[in-house]
Amino acid sequence: MDRLQQRVEKLGGILDAAKALVAERDLDRLLNLIVQAAARVVEADRCSLFLVDRERGELWTKVAQGLGMKEIRIPMDRGIAGAVATTNAAINIPDAYKDARFNQNVDKQTGYHTSTILCVPMRSLEGEVVGVLQALNKLDGKAFTDEDEELLSALGGQAAAAVNNALLHHEIEQLFEGFVRASVVAIEARDPTTAGHSGRVARLSVGLGDVLPRAGKTAGRWKGASLNAQERQELRYAAMLHDFGKVGVRENVLVKANKLEPLELENLRGRFETIYVQEELQAEREKVQVLMRFPGDESRQRLAEIDRRLAARKRELSSMFEFVVSCNRPTVLPEGTFDKLHDIARATFVGPFSGEHRPFLSNNEVVKLSIRKGSLTEDERREIESHVTHTYRFLTQIPWTRTLRRVPDIAYGHHEKLTGRGYPRSLKETEIALPTRMMTISDIYDALTASDRPYKRAVQKEKAYDILLDEAKRGELDRDLLRVFIEADVPGNAPQEP
Repeated sequence: MDRLQQRVEKLGGILDAAKALVAERDLDRLLNLIVQAAARVVEADRCSLFLVDRERGELWTKVAQGLGMKEIRIPMDRGIAGAVATTNAAINIPDAYKDARFNQNVDKQTGYHTSTILCVPMRSLEGEVVGVLQALNKLDGKAFTDEDEELLSALGGQAAAAVNNALLHHEIEQLFEGFVRASVVAIEARDPTTAGHSGRVARLSVGLGDVLPRAGKTAGRWKGASLNAQERQELRYAAMLHDFGKVGVRENVLVKANKLEPLELENLRGRFETIYVQEELQAEREKVQVLMRFPGDESRQRLAEIDRRLAARKRELSSMFEFVVSCNRPTVLPEGTFDKLHDIARATFVGPFSGEHRPFLSNNEVVKLSIRKGSLTEDERREIESHVTHTYRFLTQIPWTRTLRRVPDIAYGHHEKLTGRGYPRSLKETEIALPTRMMTISDIYDALTASDRPYKRAVQKEKAYDILLDEAKRGELDRDLLRVFIEADVPGNAPQEP
């Protein structure tokens, strides 16, 4: 009855261990759980677990009780564990030092004395050896029994399934990680001037999430709030992919540095050069008429006057073109600029082929050059803003795991404002989640402080803080989160690899 009771207890222990193993996805923690359960089930002094690496033809472990967490790798055909892995059969040794397969050097290096060994294969449901469980020195000083072998093999089967699940989970995580990183490369290939932006926004967002629980009263309404490991990964992926929709924006709009396209500016330059030549030709015609009609000193005076008028006209045309070029830059235009621009547009010249009078500036050029701030027309700005919707549509096509299902929604809101004046959905304050608020602050900060771009100059950290504080005062950004961001100096302390 006592033996039966002990067996029931051990089987119950295996069942409890199996439940715990199924719930664990972290491989290191899982392997520790397995060796602890194995030691209890067979009443061993120490246990170790080796996993099979078939690509390298090795067994490896980081969980050998008594040896710390240092990774150990051995050839798959060496030692007792190697024999079990290659033969798929258990080995029970009552006296280790009498077995030629036992490596006595391990005991010499560790100071441990191995007496008895029980080593069993961890078989998957398909019968494949996933790893090896090894128990050392039964606590009662006797050899391991057939029952111990049976129980340890049963646990090994449960452990094999759990390890396979954990490895599959890890592979899925690696797949997502590789996909996300490849997507970032694709984003930055479209616009090299923003290289590194997505990674920095992820670093800042995760950094803000990490310091929030320690912020205390500084966090205001978010005091006590925190992100668990899964929510942290959600935020990280959303931040890394928040601009993916830019792949759906025309490249000439995405990287537009000035108000006119380069070809448009060259056409404009050629037009003014044509006007210069026409003025010179007109001056030469007048000179011919003067020479034919007026002799001597009078012709010289008239010729000199023509040259003066031509030089003045060229200076006027050069001034016009320089002014147009200044309007083309994405700076904030002063008052009165548009009046002068329209005056230039109303001037005409004779088309070289048509012979018709044409304006110095076309209507399309006037519209673009009249942009008050930045380099984008309203249509182009709407196209740029559409990248948020493209991002959401793209991300919703991905079969995210349950722990990452909010990635599309978090990324979708990074241009929303708490005042309801953001885009593309004009969300209200109550509709904007905590992770999205964190990412919005991080996105704006990096856009301000990132290295110079053709359409803007980088600003220093303190200036960026001032701009963010102004937005918070207007109610556009979360004031409490921004306070934590600044006081914790997230840009200076955030993890390099989020």
